[in-house]
Amino acid sequence: MNRDKLQAWFNLSRPPFHTVGVLPFILGAVLAWHQTGRLDWVVFGWGLLATILIMLATYYSGEYFDYETDTLSRFERNRFSGGTQVLQTGIIPKRHALIAALVCLVLSGGVGLLLQFCYRTGPYTILLGALGLVAGFFYSTKPIQWAYRGFGEIWIWFAYGWLPVAASYYIQVGEIPTLIYWIALPIAFTIFNVILINEFPDYPADKKICKKNLVVRFGKKRMSRFYVLVSLAFWGSYVLSFSFGVPIKAIIFFAPIFILSVVTTGQVLRGDYKDRGKLEGICAKTLVLNLGTTLSLILAFVL
Repeated sequence: MNRDKLQAWFNLSRPPFHTVGVLPFILGAVLAWHQTGRLDWVVFGWGLLATILIMLATYYSGEYFDYETDTLSRFERNRFSGGTQVLQTGIIPKRHALIAALVCLVLSGGVGLLLQFCYRTGPYTILLGALGLVAGFFYSTKPIQWAYRGFGEIWIWFAYGWLPVAASYYIQVGEIPTLIYWIALPIAFTIFNVILINEFPDYPADKKICKKNLVVRFGKKRMSRFYVLVSLAFWGSYVLSFSFGVPIKAIIFFAPIFILSVVTTGQVLRGDYKDRGKLEGICAKTLVLNLGTTLSLILAFVL
């Protein structure tokens, strides 16, 4: 395999976007360690591998089944939308992306079986993994295609919010405490806004092929207001999490994230998303908000 093809596979795998799943998974393990005083690193490693494999299956299948809309959106896209455009170059045959997705799908299932039956991580281990597969792999994959039927944003809210935190904690401890639900809420709200704002540059292409996501259904103006409402829910849920076990010291790490969120939300409210360059900046900052929120929680429990 030559250097260009290796680089193409690297880009197709979208490593920067693995952080939105890896950091919540790390948070779940940190919470388990904080609550019990122990951490099984082997179980953590296998669980992290399964998480990455599920994300790879999601991204590869998305590139394959979103080929048409990604091709149409290449003139409006930015670094955070419109896919990687790798398949459009022809360096990697389109069918190879689907084969890679299926291989990752099978491997992730194998890891799930290993965790549940060899490491005895609990009877719900495979179920939690299956939820991730249903949410991610079928986000764009036919015949379900959540993103094309108006359910994509909800599945992202769940699969990159509660699920990785809960699954990581569960395979360490064997249960899911109430704290997990509250600590996952701010992460879920920020990732919801990530997927929502990333739909803005894809709007013309998505509308043309009848991809019924929220922005296509209700338009940019209404969804910009909804972005603001989700931001308010994000701020409120973070503050509320202090009442359920999040250390108050988290506010130190959250303060710059909150300021950035206020600034970014103000941009959306002003209509800066109408400018292509400013929209790309909003997409970038919204992603930083998600990663920063998770990181602030990790630091609060570790330190």
